[in-house]
Amino acid sequence: MKNITKIKLKNFKRFKSFEVDFDENLNIFIGDNESGKSSILEAIDLVLCGSRSKVETAGLENLFNSEVIHNFLASNKNYNDIPTLFIELYFNEQDNSDLNGKNNSEKVICDGLKLEIIPDDDASKDIKDILNQGEPVFPFEFYAIKFSTFADSFYSGYKKYFKHILVDNSQISGEYAIKEYVKNMFNFFVQPIEKNIYQNEYRKHKESFRNNVLTSLNDKVPKYEFAIRNNSKSNLETDLILMDDNISIENKGKGVQSFIKTEFALNKTASNIDIILLEEPENHLSHINMKKLIDSISSATKRQIFISTHSNLICARLNLRNAIMLNSNREVPASLNKIDVDTASFFIKASNNKILEFVLSKKIVLVEGNAEFILMEVFFEKITGTKLETSDIHIISVDGICFKRYLEFAKVLKIKTAVVTDNDGKPQENCINNYADYSKLDFIKIFVATDDKLTTFEKCLYAINKDHCDTLFASKRKTLSVLDFMLKNKTEVAFQLLNENTDSLNVPDYIKEAIEWIIKE
Repeated sequence: MKNITKIKLKNFKRFKSFEVDFDENLNIFIGDNESGKSSILEAIDLVLCGSRSKVETAGLENLFNSEVIHNFLASNKNYNDIPTLFIELYFNEQDNSDLNGKNNSEKVICDGLKLEIIPDDDASKDIKDILNQGEPVFPFEFYAIKFSTFADSFYSGYKKYFKHILVDNSQISGEYAIKEYVKNMFNFFVQPIEKNIYQNEYRKHKESFRNNVLTSLNDKVPKYEFAIRNNSKSNLETDLILMDDNISIENKGKGVQSFIKTEFALNKTASNIDIILLEEPENHLSHINMKKLIDSISSATKRQIFISTHSNLICARLNLRNAIMLNSNREVPASLNKIDVDTASFFIKASNNKILEFVLSKKIVLVEGNAEFILMEVFFEKITGTKLETSDIHIISVDGICFKRYLEFAKVLKIKTAVVTDNDGKPQENCINNYADYSKLDFIKIFVATDDKLTTFEKCLYAINKDHCDTLFASKRKTLSVLDFMLKNKTEVAFQLLNENTDSLNVPDYIKEAIEWIIKE
């Protein structure tokens, strides 16, 4: 099976320097906005297409790292230091001498393809003249676009070493995007000789329509005649549409379009597709169609799949060990393949996981239930005097038995994490000893009430807010005490406390300690 083993980027979009190894079957890019997920898919697409016009359409000024360009123009603008860009794709052994060589940045003999955008040496004098101007504009117009194999042979879109398809569901409804998709899928399903036969037959039908149907109309037209357009912009490939239940997919809802396009690309009969690039396949999908799509991706064989996603469900159900995390504030990717198999399997089955929220956060406070989650923002503001949303700290509510599952990710990714949990009457045994393997790390800490009588959050809250709670909840209970009422109605009690005057609400000590610890750099 053909597959890409690694990508290396230099000065491409947000990446000044970047490389990451790939799984031979499935790779899932996760990350916050502007982290580069889409850029990696675009980089793979540009190299595999081998299309100069596609690069020019994207625009060199949009492909180059803007900071590198800015820094160069702010320097002494030495021609020898002028920025260059490359994208390298490393392949598994292809047994193809055209691909094998050391025309790569590592200077090692292996198989691969390379796109370079470099100054045109024949235009060096013009470039230097522009750079010597008072306030020069960067000379993108004098750059050369070069596609080459690692054997240093030229290649283009007419000689593709890998068959690939890009399904961009972030732009699902664009007419041009749909036409390009249908055209590409047509080319994957037909053999070259079949394609020629279809095109010839289609042209014959056009000629037949002109000669047999338009004749009576043209008899009425003096000097001129009507005909059927037949050129590069109007032929079989441009006129084809994809139907579902006798309805064109472009007339379907966005969610159905997204599902059909992705499922069609994954179709087993399109067996000559080597690489599938899926941009946000979850876009506009219902939960049911999302699960169907995940099944389709899971069962796809004999092709390598790359996915960029914001979906917890897609990321977890397709196995978190296949995920590559990107972050907008760093260029080094983090592979989650070191997560233990048992934890990855847990999230495949977990019905309500928030793993993407966790791995994409800088700092985390894990709480045990909805009640703590509801009031944590108020507690944070009382302790720090600032809004939670401005702090780069994320609060996640998880069931107590899941703490260790999330802490496995904190351990691998070194995410600063505070765990706020109940002691259930045994603070030392249930909390301190139970999480000892994690709390020995300086970026993970467990916070719990030390009094074994204050077994739950509600008991801790009531102990320091007794008068406030008695006043608020006394009339709502019947035979229960106020504390018992709070214990039996945890979420509703927290919500009512949130809607009352929270200025007089005291914060339990262990939660105060957690907040003070998490805000430290």
